[in-house]
Amino acid sequence: MDIFERIAKDSGGPIGQYRERADGYFAFPRLEGELGPRMVFNGKEVLCWSLNNYLGLANHPAIRKADAEGAARWGLAAPMGARMMSGQTRMHEHFEKELADFEKKEAAYLFNFGYQGIVSTIDTLTSPHDVIVYDNEAHACLLDGIRLHLGNKYKYRHNDMASLEQKLQVATDVVKETGGGILVITEGVYGMTGALGDLAGIVKLKKKYSFRILIDDAHGFGVMGPTGRGTSEHFGVMDDIDIYIGAYAKAMAIIGGFVAGPRHVIEYLRYNMRSQMYAKSLPLAIVEGCEKRLEIIRGEEGDRLRAQLWKVTRTLQEGFRNMGFDIGPAEACVTPVHVKGDVVQATNIAKDLRENYRIFCSVVTYPVIPKGMIIFRIIPTAAHSMEDVEYTLNAFKEVKEKLDKGVYDGTEVPNMAIPYNY
Repeated sequence: MDIFERIAKDSGGPIGQYRERADGYFAFPRLEGELGPRMVFNGKEVLCWSLNNYLGLANHPAIRKADAEGAARWGLAAPMGARMMSGQTRMHEHFEKELADFEKKEAAYLFNFGYQGIVSTIDTLTSPHDVIVYDNEAHACLLDGIRLHLGNKYKYRHNDMASLEQKLQVATDVVKETGGGILVITEGVYGMTGALGDLAGIVKLKKKYSFRILIDDAHGFGVMGPTGRGTSEHFGVMDDIDIYIGAYAKAMAIIGGFVAGPRHVIEYLRYNMRSQMYAKSLPLAIVEGCEKRLEIIRGEEGDRLRAQLWKVTRTLQEGFRNMGFDIGPAEACVTPVHVKGDVVQATNIAKDLRENYRIFCSVVTYPVIPKGMIIFRIIPTAAHSMEDVEYTLNAFKEVKEKLDKGVYDGTEVPNMAIPYNY
């Protein structure tokens, strides 16, 4: 069958099958206006809890100024070419030294895109003789990198150290035969649940087994730990993490990422990572903007922004729990509000929140999560206020009451008795 003909007959995939009903509203929605707690959706202002702009740097005056000056100074083309060929600059090298110093590693290497960089790092680090052991709730970018691995790979139950040890025992026997090594892969913060990877537990197993640890700390970099160095700092195990990967898209609110580790390993990656060797160098304007972001994260302003972020996060999470909502093991900023219900109820609740309460947050249903469950994913930021938190908690309290009464069981979105006035 012709490829295009097959696609035309395909349902669209697990998520794509709903595209006709979801497109533009639940999938690929258009949030317009300045990035922040107040944005415009479908022509109406909404209180937005859907941006990974943890520290509020997307519209921070100093950042907007640095980005504008960088773009004016360098344009968005320079440098042209891949780093290995013609895209290397002193600014790239300097920023890598700053990142390595921040993460207390010997060296670091910039990524153009966090997703590509993680996939390529895993592919480059491991040979067919090696074994990968990974958490079964690992992010898609990690899974895509693991899929490229031609050797043995085993997944352990999420944050279950007994399950990890069992897989390590198997992996240890395998590498005795192959002569390879073992790479354990985890996330610092799990972006759907807000749970922290059990880094302390994994590190403890190093006393019994020989392996290296790679963590994807996209949601922890800049946020977790007393100084924002990440989840490894939070657990006090920075020296025990062999490969640290951070992304700029969350705390820094810009594109890109980096990997940090021993100098000889980073040098090996520089000369072998296909996603970076054959891709254009990160533009100088972005590198300069990222330097300013790291400067803020490391300074007093970063401390202030993290304090506000955690104040918003903890108040919100405590409020949800006090109302009887299940938010799972959320310890980081990501706050998933779990509700029992089907796709019809999820649709009606989401529409009620967006159209009546003017609250925009992402809704997750089957097939992403098991049938019978709905998740409303709340992303707190330092730009949110305590008034935002109070309003949102009151709205969800009303939503819970409506859900319990069966208001969302029908096909029509109910109107609010009291119009939105926040």
